[in-house]
Amino acid sequence: MGNRVPTLEDVAREAGVSRATVSRVVNGVRNVAPDIQRSVRDAIARTGYTPNQAARSLVTRRTGAVALVLSAAGGAFAARVFSDPFFGRVVDGVLPVLRERAIQPVLLVSDSEQARTQLVEYLRQGGADGALVVPLDDEDPLPAMLVAAGLPTVLFGRPRGGGRYGFVDLDNEAGARLAAEHLWATGRRRPAAIAAPVTAPAAAARLDGFRRAFAARGVTDVPVVRGLFSVDSGRSAMAGLLADRPDVDAVFAANDLMARGACEYLRERGVDVPGAVAVVGFDDSAVARGARPRLTTVRQPVEQMAAAMAGLLIEELEGVRSGPASRVFEPALVVRESA
Repeated sequence: MGNRVPTLEDVAREAGVSRATVSRVVNGVRNVAPDIQRSVRDAIARTGYTPNQAARSLVTRRTGAVALVLSAAGGAFAARVFSDPFFGRVVDGVLPVLRERAIQPVLLVSDSEQARTQLVEYLRQGGADGALVVPLDDEDPLPAMLVAAGLPTVLFGRPRGGGRYGFVDLDNEAGARLAAEHLWATGRRRPAAIAAPVTAPAAAARLDGFRRAFAARGVTDVPVVRGLFSVDSGRSAMAGLLADRPDVDAVFAANDLMARGACEYLRERGVDVPGAVAVVGFDDSAVARGARPRLTTVRQPVEQMAAAMAGLLIEELEGVRSGPASRVFEPALVVRESA
């Protein structure tokens, strides 16, 4: 085609279909057979055709973009986002799903009242068709603001107190129970926990699941120190636990970063892991595999959960269903060297 800009007609000719069929595929109309959709998308890739987004928006009343929002109600936002591999895994899960539908992600951050107000207004004015929200705090008002504004919204994590939100989540209590059952089975009778901040999503479920599993076996005294999801906070929490309870023989941490910090502190103090103290983390991130010793941890399939989150939002945007939906994933214990 030389330097000429590819057109719908070029794509139609390449795919062997009508111009109207190409238009339906480009505009996301659902009454096109999957094999024809694939042929058209392949032809688009071969020809280098780029849809006119402004014209497409007039037809579909959609922008072809979705906001991926990292949101926190309080401070320490940047420190957590850039240190915790969890957020990169969410992005890795979302992008392929959006890319398959030719939807552009718009990364937005919300860490203050002003930022929340500006973000909602931006989306109301057509900045994106809907929002995938990753809240760092159960008390974050942003999800409610988005829903009140009539914006399709899906959360990573079950919202506290219910509400009309779509969400994906893990059965966090069951995951913590798996950790406790493993520690019990390996002879641990003096457990402790490094819990997440009180308002963190899933904090209560993970701690409750761990405590209840030991309580069911007659162990009701489980000391708890709260960390901040970081390696340093895991180290500090472990130091506090050892100072108060030097006989502790098992530690369950609410994420892998804190578990790694606990292991580092124990090693520096000459305490053998897992010989003297077994340590179990949560997430099964790259941190677990890179720790020394490698962490036994509860696997949270973050990439698959994020993909499902994007899928739920797309279904709502495309009219597959009219309201919010949810999906809860099952955890699995990954046994390595730390417990």
